[in-house]
Amino acid sequence: MMEVISEAAAARAHCAALRREGATLGFVPTMGALHAGHLSLIERALRENDRVAVSIFVNPTQYDDPADLERYPRPFAADLAACEAAGADLVFAPSPGELYPDGYRFRVSEGERSRELEGAHRPGHFDGVLTVVLKLFTIIRPQRAYFGEKDWQQLRLVSDMAAAFLLDTEIVACPTVREADGLAMSSRNALLSPVERALAPTLARVLAGGGSPAAMRSALAAAGFSVDYVEHRDGRVLAAVRLGNVRLIDNVEA
Repeated sequence: MMEVISEAAAARAHCAALRREGATLGFVPTMGALHAGHLSLIERALRENDRVAVSIFVNPTQYDDPADLERYPRPFAADLAACEAAGADLVFAPSPGELYPDGYRFRVSEGERSRELEGAHRPGHFDGVLTVVLKLFTIIRPQRAYFGEKDWQQLRLVSDMAAAFLLDTEIVACPTVREADGLAMSSRNALLSPVERALAPTLARVLAGGGSPAAMRSALAAAGFSVDYVEHRDGRVLAAVRLGNVRLIDNVEA
């Protein structure tokens, strides 16, 4: 039966007991509002580990816009049901006070790659991401942690942090899961209006169509997107756009 734990000390003790039994532990950190992309991470973790832990925590420190934080969907009961159906052994669902007893006085700050792309448009975002991921790793201490390639910059920064801090956790990159029309699955997609949802797959089509970043930016703007960036990094094309109040990110191989 799946355990649901909200206290950091209890989650740490539970995971330590699993390790003493000799079980390997996979970990899927999420902010909830789970979709098929999240479930694919859980399914892969189950294939590669004896036990799987999932965190559900809407992390306030990675938001530069309080209204954006407030809008984030929180279907907690449905998320728990999805985790249990997928086969997760543990859901860790802490309150902000559990993870930030210091009030976010101490944090992880990366000085180069976190300042570009998403970091340039969302100041402090990656400080919050890296800080909460390190805290979760410290509590869960998984052998492997699973991250989707849709959040490419996040994936690279978490991998770099794990290496820099000599963590035992292996960071496993998992392919982006897409809707039938090509839109990268995201919890934010539920916030799109019907008109915006019909337009949203154009982002993936433009990126997959090739061309220079400048040409892609022009094509997206002409289609009705507000473009934050389209750039080449790490052999990929990374993009962030806005439709109304909803921000979408995606990336494809260059």
